[in-house]
Amino acid sequence: MLQRNFSYLIISVLFSALICLSACSEPEIRIESPSGKLAASVFETKQGLQLALNQEGHRVSTISLGKFVLGRDTLGLAYQIKDSKFDSKKEQWTPVYGERKRITNHYSAVQLTLEDPLYADLSFLLECRLYDEGLAFRYHFDPSLTDTLREELTTFGFEQDHLTWVTERAQGAYQKTPISAIPTVAERPLVISQHDSLYLAIGEAALVDFARMKLASQPEQPHALNVQLEGTINLELARHQTPWRYVMVADSPGQLLENNYFVLNLNEPNQLEDTSWIKPGKVIREVTLTTQGGIACIDFAAQHHLQYVEFDAGWYGNEYDDASDATTVTVDPKRSPGPLDLPYLIDYANSKGIGILLYVNRRALEQQLDEVLPLFRSWGIKGVKYGFVRTGSQEWTTWLHEAVRKAADHQLMVDIHDDYRPTGYSRTYPNLMTQEGIRGDEESPSTEHTLITAFTRMIAGAGDNTNCYLASRVPEKMGGKAAQMAKAIILYSPWQFLYWYDRPEASPHKKGGAGSAQSIIRPEENLDFYDQLPTVWDNTKVLESKIGEYATIARQHGETWYVGTLTAKTTREVNLPLSFLEKDLKYQAKIYFQAEADLLSNEIRMETIPVTPDMLLSRTVSANSGLAIVIRRRD
Repeated sequence: MLQRNFSYLIISVLFSALICLSACSEPEIRIESPSGKLAASVFETKQGLQLALNQEGHRVSTISLGKFVLGRDTLGLAYQIKDSKFDSKKEQWTPVYGERKRITNHYSAVQLTLEDPLYADLSFLLECRLYDEGLAFRYHFDPSLTDTLREELTTFGFEQDHLTWVTERAQGAYQKTPISAIPTVAERPLVISQHDSLYLAIGEAALVDFARMKLASQPEQPHALNVQLEGTINLELARHQTPWRYVMVADSPGQLLENNYFVLNLNEPNQLEDTSWIKPGKVIREVTLTTQGGIACIDFAAQHHLQYVEFDAGWYGNEYDDASDATTVTVDPKRSPGPLDLPYLIDYANSKGIGILLYVNRRALEQQLDEVLPLFRSWGIKGVKYGFVRTGSQEWTTWLHEAVRKAADHQLMVDIHDDYRPTGYSRTYPNLMTQEGIRGDEESPSTEHTLITAFTRMIAGAGDNTNCYLASRVPEKMGGKAAQMAKAIILYSPWQFLYWYDRPEASPHKKGGAGSAQSIIRPEENLDFYDQLPTVWDNTKVLESKIGEYATIARQHGETWYVGTLTAKTTREVNLPLSFLEKDLKYQAKIYFQAEADLLSNEIRMETIPVTPDMLLSRTVSANSGLAIVIRRRD
């Protein structure tokens, strides 16, 4: 190894000298996005391979490419580009469900064959795609390479110390900070504001069997972000390739969110021939773990047009005890005295057209996955919530995605809690309905924090936000009922969990529960907004956006539009152009709102008015509040 390193040092020095002599004449390899909005150039330098991303002549980022610590050696210090192949693609595809009915996948691409003197008998590939929405690249290693990948040294460089919104972990609180002041690591996607009309999002897509990437700043590179992998990589298990690394580019935070299909485009197409059993919908969780509570939730779901009831932790015993058996219905006495007749409730739910979902902690999943999935299918269960799964390392990333595929084999849908953030795998296996990886309503986020989440976390994909409605934390900390309605529109999830800390009046009032005290949903409570709310959409438009301050998002389902507005610390006069409506048609808007005096009492008000596409709909929205609007056609 010493002789090899010494030889490599001589070669590297000689090669660097040649680079210095020929740098001015060295041609760059350049591609443009389909409209010409973005341009990317790959070129050799004495520091290694570089990728420059430009928007209309402005340098967005300079990325240091292709360096990896393999075993004791570092690959990529002296790459030579041996070949280049250019390509392009334009297609449209239809997701099984989503935030839009059709998705366009349109890019220019180049694939570079690279050689490194250290591994002179091997070749490596760099694959780059350039969309109007942003840049993506990934690495392919020679299939004969058996070294362990210990570090990835990709660096995203910037000309200034831009502002960004950072959280260290998937369910953490966001902080606004310059790049240089990122305290530890940043969860992805990481949104960066270069100026008022240029926003970036750095992340990864198609993370299936690799270690998770996070981003970190370094004192010696104050305007740069370095990739940090959570553990080493077995290249054979990773199929000798990395996930996609990407930089999305947009004029506004809202445009980043509108373009989040970009992440799906970087994943493999749907692998399931039959998707008829995959059904989005609204969910209420049953926490009393009693037959009475189950009947109450099923009846409530049927009456209020929900599609699922989920039986929460404790139905098969203490979720934190490795001895608990998820093939049995054995209620945890610390959660509930029971009784729980689950077979009866599954049959009763089927008679009402309601599906049953079950929560299972990772301890039971890791021991019993291959046993419980076919068993749940035989019981008539529709889906499983994977709880407290292990994430980050290659081992557990691989295990988790295999667990999604195994669920699909038994026609079971999946919701992943807690630390997992999506990278687009729901395109490939659409039985992965949703996931947490979000600071949801269990954490009582302020309206300001939700307005950060909407334009950071939600770029990655669906977020199970556990929407609250009647709980005391709603008016005290989260902006009241109208804000919660708006959040159910703004924060997309095909499985939308509603009434998170609430239970139907017919449930046992003092049995079981999770989290804080439970609020009772009484018949006089007006729930018509949630009754009619869809969870998937034909079209999505962000009408206004400012991270942490305000947002208005309009989503279309059939001929009906749902509009959610949130405002943080300042009362705002919101003026909404309705030009997204079809011309020459008349509509009726039902507006759900709260005046400032209503917030503490948590009373909701409603108003119905006629509207037309040429109108400007104006409303005053109180600080730390919101409003929701449902717009339907009228004769």
